[in-house]
Amino acid sequence: MASSRRSVALLGATGSIGTQTLDVLRHEPERFELCALSGGEQLSELAAIAREFSVPRVGVISEAHRATLADLLGPSVEIVVGDEGLRELASTCDVVVNAVLGFAGLPVTLAALAAGKRLALANKESLIAAAPLVEKVRRTPGAVILPVDSEHCAIHQCLASSPGETGYPDVRRLLLTASGGPFRGWSVEQLAGATKRDALQHPTWSMGAKITIDSSTLMNKGLEVLEASALFGIDTPRVDIVVHPQSIVHSMVEYVDGSLLAQLSSPDMRLPIAYCLGLPVRLDHGYGPIDFTQRVELTFEAPDRAAFPAIDLAYEAARVGGAAPAWLSAANEVAVAAFLKDELRWCDIVAVVAGVMDSYVANALDSLEDLVENDATARRLAHGILLP
Repeated sequence: MASSRRSVALLGATGSIGTQTLDVLRHEPERFELCALSGGEQLSELAAIAREFSVPRVGVISEAHRATLADLLGPSVEIVVGDEGLRELASTCDVVVNAVLGFAGLPVTLAALAAGKRLALANKESLIAAAPLVEKVRRTPGAVILPVDSEHCAIHQCLASSPGETGYPDVRRLLLTASGGPFRGWSVEQLAGATKRDALQHPTWSMGAKITIDSSTLMNKGLEVLEASALFGIDTPRVDIVVHPQSIVHSMVEYVDGSLLAQLSSPDMRLPIAYCLGLPVRLDHGYGPIDFTQRVELTFEAPDRAAFPAIDLAYEAARVGGAAPAWLSAANEVAVAAFLKDELRWCDIVAVVAGVMDSYVANALDSLEDLVENDATARRLAHGILLP
C-alpha cells in the first residue's frame, strides 16, 4: 500500500527556519516524511539530520562537500551538488520548504513551482528579486506558494474570508506588523553609534544573523512590502507598515466595509511552518497560544521613516518596477554581509543600498539571464561603494 505521508524537501535545513521545521516534523512522523534536505557549511549537522530522519537524498554546495558528506553518510545516501542539485531536490517531494538564504534560494523557488509543488517559502529574496519570473511558473498546475514569514502567513489566513479574485478588490489594505527591531525609539543621532552587538539583539524573535540585521534597519519590513504585493497581487500603495512591539498581532487585513481581521499568537515560527506543511489541516501542536486570563498589552505606532529610510527605498523600488527590487535585494545582501564582517558601520548599511539604487537605470526583467545580470550589476556597484 502506498504511503499516505506527505513527502517534504527541506532545503536550508541547518538555518533557523530549517531547525524549527525539523522540530515540527519530529512531532508528526506519521504525517510527514523528510525525503530530501540541503545545507551549507555545517556538514556534521547535515549528516546528523540525514541519519535521524533516514533521508535518502542530500544537497551540498560543492564537490568537496560531497566527498566529506559521503564519508559521513556512506553509499546509501545520494548526494547532489550546487544549483542543479537543488533543482532536482525541489522537484521530487510533495512539499518544498525553501529556507535557503538570500538570492541562492531562487533555483529552489523556480524548480518547485515549475514541478507543480507546494512551496513553503521562507526565502523572501528570491520572490522579491524575481517576482515576474516566479509569477510565470506559479501558473503551473498544482503549484502553490504558502508563505512561512509570520506576517505573510497571517495575511494568508486573514484573506480566507475574501473571494480571492485577482488583487482582492474587497480588501482596502494589508497591514504588516513590525516589532521595530532592537532600535525602536532610537534617534538618528543614537543610531550613528549602533554596534553589531546592538543590532543582533532582537527583542522578540530568534533568527539568523542576516534577517536579524535586516530587522534592525527595517529593511526586512520594506522587503516584506514587496513580498506581500507579489504574493497576493495587491499593489504596494495598499500595503502599510505598523510597528507593534509585542509581536502578537502578526499582520492584519482591512476590508472595504471597515472590518479588520488579524491573526494573533505568541511569537513562535513553528506555527506558520506547521500551517504551511499541514494545510488544509491545522496541526494540533499548540504553538504560540495566548493566555487571555493574564494581561495582554497590544500597542501600535507608525514607523520612524526618517530614522529608518530603508522602508521608503523599498516602496520606491516597487514604484520603479522592472529590476529595481532585484537591485535593492542584492545591494542589501552585500551591505549586510560587509557589516557582519565588520567592514561597514551599521548606519552605513542603508546608505550603501541607497547609493546603488541612485545608479539604477530602468531595466526589463524578462528572463533568468536578465535577473542574473542585474543581480551581478547591483552587487558590483555595492562592492564599489564599500571600497575605501
